[in-house]
Amino acid sequence: MASYKPTNIPVYPKLGEKITEETLYWKNYKTPIQIKEFGAVSNIHFSPVTPYNFAVTAFTRIHLYGLLSQEPVKTFTRFKDTAYCGRFRSDGQLLVAGCEDSVVRLFDVSGKVALRMFKGHTKAVHVTDFTTDRYQILTGSDDYTCCLWDIPNSAQLNTYQEHTDYIRCGVTSQLNRDLFVTGSYDHSLKVFDARVDKSVMTINHGHPVESLLLYPSEGLLVSAGGRYVRVWDLLKGGQPLVSLKNHHKTVTCLALSSNGQRLLSGSLDRHVKVYNTTSYKVVHNFDYPAAILSLALAPEDESIVVGMTNSILSIKHRKPSEEAKETAGHQRRRPSYRVYAHRKSYVPKQDDYLVSKPVRQHLAKYDKQLKKFNVSKALDTALETWIRGRKPEITVAVIRELDRRGTLKNALAGRDEQELSRLLSFLIANLVDARFAPVLITAAEMILDIYQSIVGQSPVVDKQLLHLQSLLERELDYQKDLLEVLGMLDTMFASSLPKVELPCSGISTSNGLPQGESTASRPQVQVN
Repeated sequence: MASYKPTNIPVYPKLGEKITEETLYWKNYKTPIQIKEFGAVSNIHFSPVTPYNFAVTAFTRIHLYGLLSQEPVKTFTRFKDTAYCGRFRSDGQLLVAGCEDSVVRLFDVSGKVALRMFKGHTKAVHVTDFTTDRYQILTGSDDYTCCLWDIPNSAQLNTYQEHTDYIRCGVTSQLNRDLFVTGSYDHSLKVFDARVDKSVMTINHGHPVESLLLYPSEGLLVSAGGRYVRVWDLLKGGQPLVSLKNHHKTVTCLALSSNGQRLLSGSLDRHVKVYNTTSYKVVHNFDYPAAILSLALAPEDESIVVGMTNSILSIKHRKPSEEAKETAGHQRRRPSYRVYAHRKSYVPKQDDYLVSKPVRQHLAKYDKQLKKFNVSKALDTALETWIRGRKPEITVAVIRELDRRGTLKNALAGRDEQELSRLLSFLIANLVDARFAPVLITAAEMILDIYQSIVGQSPVVDKQLLHLQSLLERELDYQKDLLEVLGMLDTMFASSLPKVELPCSGISTSNGLPQGESTASRPQVQVN
């Protein structure tokens, strides 16, 4: 007796985004690890040196996390109020942070107590950064001023008061120790040179500026504020290059991939957009459960770390490469010779007769019922809530199999009001789906033939039948409209094509007769 063949579940093409190399690259991350912080995560910064720890600024603390750790390896808590903008120096040994109490604190990464405390601002300090020579610190405050501080002497070098609102972002040049850029809620970006007493360039962003980013060449500057991300050419005096408006709410943070070819922006609309820096088109999108305040990429894009307003820190690690997987797999599966030599690792010789162990076939519930010829129970199993809701293709495949066997009418008959209502709900949800329509139309016709005598006896079933009727009428109207549009498009395409005359050898184009035939050979019409 032949073994039972399970029901064939066809694989339908998925409707959605186009799969590209970019999609595959940015989707190659593991399920995010979520860590609960003590408050909204306002800043994330990676150490430039190995082991690439990253500093997370949240509420009155700064936590240092290892690249793969889920617990902080170090915590700085010497803040009297909310801390802001914890950033590493280029050698990874010092960390600077601002605070709501207007004091700037400098920490040794290996210690806990602040090495220096810089006092001079009168309001909260939201911006801190090291200059490229490692001996100076840039700060920006809500008192509308930005300052340069000397680390060895704990002295204030310069103070610039050109903004007219809060300074909430700033960045220092990595190529020139004297250059830095600040962004303010007065909608302006200002480029400063420490060798002069005022700004050397002013750019109007048009909205309160939340974040700044310099390209590695430092010829381009990116600013984020409002719903806009704008790119400026500093070598041409701050000329605008491109303006991006892909977010629905305020853009709060920016990041650049390790190769400089992808720009990332995070927003309060819970999305992180990935842009191609050549065309500035969105190539990928990440969704998060809450509004995003901070964003950082690990070296070589090994991890994406996002901080949110709900105090959650989300960390996505890149999946290991296939080569690493295979190597690790071989190491794990390598058998011990004494234990497995004559079992899993044994290779049969040429003269050996191999007796294979029969593989037990595991059938789904609906296949088990079909194997027993319980057609009604098989259909009931395929109509379970989880299957018909998430995998309607399984239900359609069972209906197709019942129709092929000629038992679909028997499976549909004899149902009570609840079972018939569930069946009609499935038809309403999937009948107009082009993938399922050929099968479900046959089932719908059988249901109408079987239960036409009870129409009017159940208000629930009657309501669903009316809904099904209106659904079909609306779909027919759509199809008619589409056919009309297709007809108009065909006419337009046909009229736009150039007319080409195709010559036929030996045939006159005027009358279709061979050129050798005279008009005398044709019958003449005589008029009396």
